[in-house]
Amino acid sequence: MSQETKFKVNIYPSVKPKKVPKIVSDELKGAASAKAMSRMKKESVDCPVVKREVAFLVCFACPSFLRRVSGVVDCAGGQGPPQEWLLG
Repeated sequence: MSQETKFKVNIYPSVKPKKVPKIVSDELKGAASAKAMSRMKKESVDCPVVKREVAFLVCFACPSFLRRVSGVVDCAGGQGPPQEWLLG
């Protein structure tokens, strides 16, 4: 079953990198190289589901994440990331 894109969200570099919960980092260990993970920790998105800025790694691990192409995330707009992933 393929999901349709509900939102297109731009990715931008963070002035100050956001904290990423350890559970998210552990979940993504095999999905990307250490160099890519380090770069993605310094990026953010304005999440349309939770209506606030979140770290890109939280977006990447979210069940609504579909794909990332040319600095834009396609989001299915479902439930969004779990509340415990959204650090202050």
